Amino acid sequence: MIKIKPLTKEQILISLDRLTRFKNPETKYLRVFKDIITCNLINPKYKKSQLEKMDYLELKNLAEQIINESLKNLKLSLNEDFTINQRLYDYEKSTFNLTKETEILLKNKINYMACMDLIDENQPVNMQWLKNLAVSNDILKDREKYGLKYPVEKLVISEGITEEILLPEFAKVCNYDFDKKGVYMVSAGGKNQVVKLFYQLSEIVKIPIFILLDKDALSNYKEIEPKLRAIDKVHVLKCGEFEDLLPLNLIKRTLANVLKNISMIELEFVNQNLPMVEILEEIFRHRGMHEFKKSEFAHSVKENMFDENDISLEIKEIINEISKIKSCC
Repeated sequence: MIKIKPLTKEQILISLDRLTRFKNPETKYLRVFKDIITCNLINPKYKKSQLEKMDYLELKNLAEQIINESLKNLKLSLNEDFTINQRLYDYEKSTFNLTKETEILLKNKINYMACMDLIDENQPVNMQWLKNLAVSNDILKDREKYGLKYPVEKLVISEGITEEILLPEFAKVCNYDFDKKGVYMVSAGGKNQVVKLFYQLSEIVKIPIFILLDKDALSNYKEIEPKLRAIDKVHVLKCGEFEDLLPLNLIKRTLANVLKNISMIELEFVNQNLPMVEILEEIFRHRGMHEFKKSEFAHSVKENMFDENDISLEIKEIINEISKIKSCC
């Protein structure tokens, strides 16, 4: 008979969140299960080195027992309805290339149904999707109706945070809502990291990957090209960075709201034929403000965007390319 320290409600929610994020299933399940065993199994006690050598079935059984005992401790009603478990398994199997060992982790009997009362509207979208799995008759229709993002059907990789913040917003204005269409977007943090991330993901995901690169990343595109699958697509920007695609009127409106009283000198900066990031950095220096930060400015742009007139032709072209990629699901 094992002895455990029950997980709290907060710890259960954290575990569920981590198990349902868009990540390599083997990596996330092993991490969550090992953390639970390390922190909440009192007897027998295992060292990390022992867990590394433990087979997946034993890991799964221990973590499953700890979670379910914790749910009982919270006075939640356990039952034999494992609909959510099967739907999670089906989703991960349709999205990722799973090994037989990873399938063992996914074929668990964690009592997800008992957890549903713990999930409220303040939880992240993957948790809302998990709750919807308990009752849904049509998962894809519910994703469209509620903007649940999951099941993920397409993956977009960009170089920077500006694209990650703004492209989904521009797409929404163009009547292509990423969350409703199952498009998951991630910024890699640079063109070299895009290559690295694509190499990793193309080995484990079955779904299409759309890669967005700045104009100066042609050599990186050449690195990516040999590993492109028939379902993948690359778009290299026609000019500079994503910030260079933002219409000048949108930039000026955003600056007027950020700076409150933009001067004629600063407006002249905007009209220069220079990379937009350099122009914005110069304006911020001229103001004696803090260092220009792409993420902060992108959020300001998002707040000052009105309609399709604030979206350039190339951004519309990118959104159209993403929309036309056929999903594998």
